[in-house]
Amino acid sequence: MTGTPDVLFAEPGGRWRTVAYGPALCLAVLIAELITDSPVPWFGLLFCATLLAGFVALQVVAARRHASVELTSDALRNGTETVPLSTIDAVLPEADEQSWDDEPWDKARTLGELTGIPRRRTGIGLRRTDGEVVRAWARDHRGLRAALDAALDRPAVDPVANDLAGENGSQR
Repeated sequence: MTGTPDVLFAEPGGRWRTVAYGPALCLAVLIAELITDSPVPWFGLLFCATLLAGFVALQVVAARRHASVELTSDALRNGTETVPLSTIDAVLPEADEQSWDDEPWDKARTLGELTGIPRRRTGIGLRRTDGEVVRAWARDHRGLRAALDAALDRPAVDPVANDLAGENGSQR
């Protein structure tokens, strides 16, 4: 046993298989050229396949570094930022789809050293033990929320009983 914590939830951010899409398209063009007995632009196809694979590989590396999520029994990692679970006080409730108002945590700082939540991901409000409210994020936000609740061994916070930072005049 190596002593590494158990991974409870993980999203890679980017998948390496996407690097093959550009070269696969170039291969399809090559096959079409061969079937139609047209002259094959070997250099152009090879150049395009290499260029596409190279640029997509850079994007995958960046996505795996900045848009990946991992929850272990010790910490939550969103992108490049790791938060120990011992510093998370509560997982705040989901935003109400029918409400006109944003949740108070919707404007909070986003984890991962990012200016906002990455595309195609959904935010999850977290209250830290120091009182700071932050936004974690994931594609499968309900899965991460359930895994966080289980890891913290606490039920989700009731929005009526626990308003954020005394918004309605109540004191903590």
